[in-house]
Amino acid sequence: MGNYNEGEPHDSIKVLLVDDHEMVRIGLAAVLSTEDGIEVVGEAGNGLEGIRLVQEYHPDVVLMDLVMDGMDGIETTRRVMNLCPDCKVIVLTSYLDDEKMYPVIEAGAFSYLLKTSRATEIADAIRAAASGRPIIEAQVASKMMNRFRQPRVEAAPHEELTEREMEVLKLIASGKSNQEVADELFIGIKTVKFHVTNVLAKLGVEDRTQAAIYAIKHGLVE
Repeated sequence: MGNYNEGEPHDSIKVLLVDDHEMVRIGLAAVLSTEDGIEVVGEAGNGLEGIRLVQEYHPDVVLMDLVMDGMDGIETTRRVMNLCPDCKVIVLTSYLDDEKMYPVIEAGAFSYLLKTSRATEIADAIRAAASGRPIIEAQVASKMMNRFRQPRVEAAPHEELTEREMEVLKLIASGKSNQEVADELFIGIKTVKFHVTNVLAKLGVEDRTQAAIYAIKHGLVE
């Protein structure tokens, strides 16, 4: 995590990198530093750090990974858009599955690229986003068109849970405490509490007991 050229006034497009893989951030920063009119103002290794840096640097564009420990790219995008509605979030990910792609677009992502994209394509997408033009990877656009052609079926609340949130829900339903959930999933207690809050909100229930009842009722646990 870090910042670049702090305090230098110019009209470059300010870009924030949010990705939990350090080598990806290093590579992107190195490549983008060679592009005219683009400045990487900071790097974040997780969603919470990304939100903090958005508040600090007010970037024009955020390059957002989807799958990160703790707060994932979907929730981070949602919070970034609440804090900085003028920011353009470009998803840069290896994932093309429906459970991640559509929620992050609904959360406010402006463009969607795969990590197989060439450096020039990423730079072009940043410039396009700063000009108000979204760029959607061809494979993503194709999946979106196929979805629009199909009848829309209302998803059950638990289908909106991320994979990690579903794991937490199942452990809650089995009677595990927050500490026991943290120990079993090898994550921090604060991260568990964050996931529990998201689970309750997405299921529309008020407490852990109601969440457990929901999980049993819908056959998510035995």
